[in-house]
Order: sequence, then C-alpha cells, then structure tokens
Amino acid sequence: MEKFTSITSRVLPLPIADVDTDMIIPANFLTSVSKAGYGENVFRRLRDQDSNFPFNLPQYEGAEILVADDNFGCGSSREHAVWALMGWGIRVVIAKSFADIFTSNSLKNGLVLATLPDEKVDGLLRSASRDEVRITVDLPTQEVRLPGDEVCSFEFDPFRKHCIVNGLDDIDYIMSHRDAIAEFRKAQDRHRYFRSGTSNH
Repeated sequence: MEKFTSITSRVLPLPIADVDTDMIIPANFLTSVSKAGYGENVFRRLRDQDSNFPFNLPQYEGAEILVADDNFGCGSSREHAVWALMGWGIRVVIAKSFADIFTSNSLKNGLVLATLPDEKVDGLLRSASRDEVRITVDLPTQEVRLPGDEVCSFEFDPFRKHCIVNGLDDIDYIMSHRDAIAEFRKAQDRHRYFRSGTSNH
C-alpha cells in the first residue's frame, strides 16, 4: 500500500447522491484478476453517456480529491470500485456519508474517506463546479483545509489511520509485529513444556 499523509489537489466535483458501486465500475468491466486496469473504466457508463460528466472534463484532469454527495459507494460489495477510483488517480473522497462496505474496502486499500458536514460539501460542490478549487487533506491531523483558510476536522479509524500513514496493508501490519508474535509463540511453547513436565511428576 502506498503511504498517505497529506495531499493538496484541485477538487473534482460529483454532485450526485447515492453513487453505487455499479456506477463507479460497471459489472461488465469486472474482468481483470488483479487491481490493474480498472481506472480506465471508472464511471465508464456515465462517461460514455454524457460528454460533460465531470470525469470527462479537462479542467478536472489530474484531480486527486473527489467530492461527492450523500451515501457514496452504496450497492454491491465489490472491492473493484475502490480499485477503479484509485486507478484513475483519486486518493481522497469527501462526501456527506459513505456506505459501510465501501468504507471498509477503501480503508483496506488506502483510499482516504472524509465525511464533512452537509453545508461544507454543498459549498465545495458549488464552487468547484464553477471554478478551480484546491484544498488540502491531512490524515495525521484529520483536517481538511478549505479555501479561505477554513479548517474542518473529520473522524478516522485510528488503526486504519496508522496503516495508511505507514503504507501497511493487513498482511504488512501483521508482519510488522512478527518479532512480537515469535516471542509470544516461544512463551506459549515454554508454558506448554513446563505444564507437560509438571504433569509427568
């Protein structure tokens, strides 16, 4: 997993509520056996239907912060939706709320999700739809720095924060404690040995 601490980027606005995982990556594009290649088909159906869909517009090219409306990532549990967003280059999604399974998949893959108050999200969606808006998302401090030096805090799971800041997926995290695990196993073996020796007397 790539480390994430802080990012400053233009905002890509997506003023749509209830964006589901099939919208993010349509089922007919779930063909790869790896994470690679999904980015090119993110929101493919909507991009093909509407030339003015935000992901088609040149002014948002290179944006790494997506701002959406309410209940982002609802629908099926497909992890591919997260892979597609990250493959496009999105590192942070800001929304009013997120679906639970999408949240879990995002945190395991290092996609940072920030829930902000409705009025802050609405303001970002409006302003970014008119002009270029650049904001900073800082995970260690759990802050979003908005235009005009306004700062909003967001909640984040402490364990997942530790993993993302240090670039650790679940396996990496376990392996980072391998010495402690080995010592624990040795202690358990010694305990079993002494118990066994005692029972033989």
